[in-house]
Amino acid sequence: MSENAFSLKTPRIEVIDALRGLAIMAIMLLHNLEHFDFYYLPEYLPEPIKVLDKIIWDTLFFLFAGKSYAIFSLLFGFSFFIQYDNQRKKGNDFRWRYVWRLAILFVFGLVNTLFFSGDILMMYAVLGLILIPVCNLNTKYVLIIATFLLMLPMEWFNFFNILFNPDYILPANRSNAYYGDMYTYLTGSNSFVDHAVGNISIGRWASVFWSWENGRFFQAPALFMFGMIAGRKQLFVISEASIAFWKKALLYAIILFIPLFAFKTYLPVLIANKDIVNSLLIIFTSWSNVSFMVVLVSTFVLLYQKEAINKVLIKLIPFGKMSLTSYFSQSILGSFIYYRFGLGLYQYTGATFGLIIGIILFLLQLGFCTWWLKTHKQGPLEYIWHKATWISFGKEKKAVTA
Repeated sequence: MSENAFSLKTPRIEVIDALRGLAIMAIMLLHNLEHFDFYYLPEYLPEPIKVLDKIIWDTLFFLFAGKSYAIFSLLFGFSFFIQYDNQRKKGNDFRWRYVWRLAILFVFGLVNTLFFSGDILMMYAVLGLILIPVCNLNTKYVLIIATFLLMLPMEWFNFFNILFNPDYILPANRSNAYYGDMYTYLTGSNSFVDHAVGNISIGRWASVFWSWENGRFFQAPALFMFGMIAGRKQLFVISEASIAFWKKALLYAIILFIPLFAFKTYLPVLIANKDIVNSLLIIFTSWSNVSFMVVLVSTFVLLYQKEAINKVLIKLIPFGKMSLTSYFSQSILGSFIYYRFGLGLYQYTGATFGLIIGIILFLLQLGFCTWWLKTHKQGPLEYIWHKATWISFGKEKKAVTA
């Protein structure tokens, strides 16, 4: 792509679509291993399969758990920048239109939650609002705010209170109780209605509290902002400067990840106080995930420039272009495959068989996306989201310059 890519209307940047396709693929594989939040390990499986299950589980979670979500968050902020910048160049203020766009995304997430309680669209729709007050700030200030959020200030607040205030009591872990309650309807009913009602109430709160307790309410907005900064700096537009940036990012991310991961791994051995361990685990798990996410992103961008590897990676582009449709359909297919109202395969599949099912679903979805985009510019849900976003509300407000 040429260096004058940011014209009046920014052309699609293919590496972003391919990278988004990688993130959606990884999310799908992990969800299949987890039976879409229906955690169950069949006891009857032969011992060699159980050993293989553990290897597959540990490997995929090391590679993608917390990282694919982080990539998706980064690209969410990048997409906001592209839309905001395109409208700014036309003299329009995109911010209120973006609020409406997030409201539509919230509705998509609400429907998706009927099938899968771990939906992230609703959370993105709420947390994405933070981009509105920062979108006109100087990049330096956006970077400071994003870095502050990425530090997970709430966890440091807990940590220092545990350390210096003997009367301090950590907030109760509420997600575990909700996840426990989920098993009432997951294991006790064959009715889709029971599952849907349970997901929208019990399962939804389980996901919300888990995200809060694991720092996602701070990490996600930070990554949104970093994605916006990447757009401003044209880091995904291929040039000598951007390639140099990703090479440095890869090196620094590797240097950061190794001690962060090691410290996270050995925390329970180094520190006796369980409350301190739990608080620091959240912080260092988040930081190690983000650093490894940068390793994945920078490696992907750099490999994308290699002709032989590019021929493989570009096949992910249709999947990335239809990420909303793909993510939504994953929930429908996955819940039918694993939950009791469908095939109920949670009872028979460990990580090995879950991975096989996930790969098959990915290939089927990729084939569908490739076929669909031969005759359509957007995926079905992308088309609906786009059309609903641009429903006429009268004359657009003019852009506010920074």
